[in-house]
Amino acid sequence: MPDSKSSDFDQLKKYAKDLSEIYKSEKAKREEIKIAYGQVMRYAGDLNSTVKELKEKSEEVKDAYLDTIHRLVIAAEFKDEDTGEHIERMSRYSALIAEKLGMSSQFVESILYAAPMHDVGKIGTPETILLKPGKLTDEEFEIMKSHTSIGAKILANSKADILQFAHQIAISHHEKWSGKGYPVGLSGEKIPLAARIVALADTFDALTSRRPYKEPYPVEVACDIIKKERGVHFDPHIVDAFIDNIREFITIKNDVSTEEHNASSDFSWSERDQSHI
Repeated sequence: MPDSKSSDFDQLKKYAKDLSEIYKSEKAKREEIKIAYGQVMRYAGDLNSTVKELKEKSEEVKDAYLDTIHRLVIAAEFKDEDTGEHIERMSRYSALIAEKLGMSSQFVESILYAAPMHDVGKIGTPETILLKPGKLTDEEFEIMKSHTSIGAKILANSKADILQFAHQIAISHHEKWSGKGYPVGLSGEKIPLAARIVALADTFDALTSRRPYKEPYPVEVACDIIKKERGVHFDPHIVDAFIDNIREFITIKNDVSTEEHNASSDFSWSERDQSHI
């Protein structure tokens, strides 16, 4: 008959051996985990450095991209001494309208960069027409209108989102809510929203700025013109957003303009504006 004490001792030895093996196994696993954790932390550090470098490179590419766009716009409008200020005002007016309409931050940023390209097609418009001080003939006005189609051709088929956005604006920013604009005669919401926004921003800036054919109109006169065109030339919601926040637009104008403001009593109507507004 086996000795029970001996059997118990053997069993305890077996348990002790098993526990020792488990301990060694767990210790090894902890070492593996520690090594793996160290590797993960090093990888995270390398990844952060890489992301930072890519972000810096991305910002450099973005800056170069936007600078190219800016120079393209200046090339199209280089005859106008107010081009730099016009570009900044157009950008900020359009972005402010988009913001007041509740558009996404991405939309606001896109229109900020795309709006200045609305008239890029004027690079194909003769200087004699662009700088003519008087009323355009019907033939001259038809040539002037072609800047929308020329701009669209310049900006067509780009893979860049902002240039696609700018293409919509270039071709459609002279369309009217009533359907009596050009070049296609789109009406209402068939006109891309970005183009509807730029149409008003462009008109406000043109009315309140000096042009070869006129002196700046007072802000209140420009606002009256725009209000009268609510639902005719311009999207009613965009007109409302503009008028409701006119103080912010005036602030932008004051920040980005070297021109003196005319009083309501000191201005005269431009013959060209009377014909084509």
